[in-house]
Amino acid sequence: MKRRGGGRWIPTALRAGSLRNVNNPGFPRRIVPRAVLAEYTTLAPIYDEVYAWKDYERDVREIRRIVRRSGRPGSRTLLDVGCGTGHHLRLLRGMFRCTGLDRSPSMLRIARRHGRGVRWVRGDMERFELGEEFDVVTCLFGAIGYVRTLPRLRKTIRTLARHLRAGGVLIVDPWLSPEVFRSGHLDLLVHDTPQLKIARVGLGRRRGRTSTIDFGYAVGQKGGPIRVFRERHTQGLFSVREQLAAMEAAGLAARFERGGFTKQRGLFVGVRRSSLP
Repeated sequence: MKRRGGGRWIPTALRAGSLRNVNNPGFPRRIVPRAVLAEYTTLAPIYDEVYAWKDYERDVREIRRIVRRSGRPGSRTLLDVGCGTGHHLRLLRGMFRCTGLDRSPSMLRIARRHGRGVRWVRGDMERFELGEEFDVVTCLFGAIGYVRTLPRLRKTIRTLARHLRAGGVLIVDPWLSPEVFRSGHLDLLVHDTPQLKIARVGLGRRRGRTSTIDFGYAVGQKGGPIRVFRERHTQGLFSVREQLAAMEAAGLAARFERGGFTKQRGLFVGVRRSSLP
């Protein structure tokens, strides 16, 4: 991941241990709290800064290319499932009539603040029902991995397919496959601007067909205190074959494209057949 800005402080680790600030006896001894918070609850207000390295404009160009290549150049409506803070939709709203769906009220709060002209809906990607069909449905940035199990993946893909018009296009930017995920990988990300400093350390582990990444954050904002918190993200590890099979079983003509939006993940594209199973 790219480092932003030209700051000088880069911590080598954030450990739940006895790190102290000797110049400030009041600084907490345990720099990362023991409690693990729900995904995205505390992260939401700084999510866009943490992922400032991501090239959303390139993703949008790729979405348009896929839609044209799949025979839907005149598409008008788009549903983004697992939309988060809605950064993709802020760019897509000038090209489509957009709807964003996410289960996190914290993330949707940020999305609504910055995403005028988009309809925002709270819902679970596995079982939501909007009562309408779209020309394009997307599920991006590995969000599909949060379904965790293969039966729930199949159910989720059926739900996404049900919200497509006949001939409509489903684009899934997947989480890592079992062959690619590296257990024990340690990652450091730094966001450094004059007003905001963020350091994030992530440690990934695998148990069976799931991955768990523990993130420790230290966040400093000009004029405010330093905040430290921890989040745990657990996602399912699905093979390319399993995901293609889930799409085909849901009534989609499916293909896998190498490359995609995020390195090492590839991309799944499904076009809805005239009738669903």
